[in-house]
Amino acid sequence: MALEWRPNDPYSSLAGQILVASRHLADPNFFRTVVLILEHREGVLGVVLNRPTVITIADVVPAWQDLIALPPVVFHGGPVERTAAIGLARPDGPVDPEQSAFALTIDFPGREVGIVNLSAEPGALVGVVRDLRIYSGYAGWSPGQLESEIQAGGWLVLDHEAFDPLTSDPATLWNQAASAAASGQGVRAIDGPSVQNN
Repeated sequence: MALEWRPNDPYSSLAGQILVASRHLADPNFFRTVVLILEHREGVLGVVLNRPTVITIADVVPAWQDLIALPPVVFHGGPVERTAAIGLARPDGPVDPEQSAFALTIDFPGREVGIVNLSAEPGALVGVVRDLRIYSGYAGWSPGQLESEIQAGGWLVLDHEAFDPLTSDPATLWNQAASAAASGQGVRAIDGPSVQNN
């Protein structure tokens, strides 16, 4: 599947795509990070997928631990609003569009991922979601900021199909994503530094 995002096209969206930080990105908050874009409208919101913390789910939100993916820790989702929590999970069967506790973000067969309403009762989501991951904070960009960083060679944009955003081995995500891009499995959004130089 080809990436459909086009720079400077107001009708194009990066939602559901993966950003891979290049070595050209100077911001230490994003050194060797992989970010899943959750929303792209005027601004952009996403979560860093490969920054697990040492804080266990059992220590902070034990009611959710039966639904948690491995490793069972809170992930650092980004530098914005670090006290805010975002939950991502896989559906555990067909998603009922009438319920409000879970909404699909990526609906590619076999790679479905969605946002979990963490104010819902965890027991109500048994049989609805699995492999829940909770992120503290998020990554955010003002209108035009991310697009400028991509055009400057700070980020590679990949289709989400290249790998699993909720892998049990998140430490390998950056290398997997960089390898996928280098082998042609990912798609660069714009002309910029070659993948091998990232």
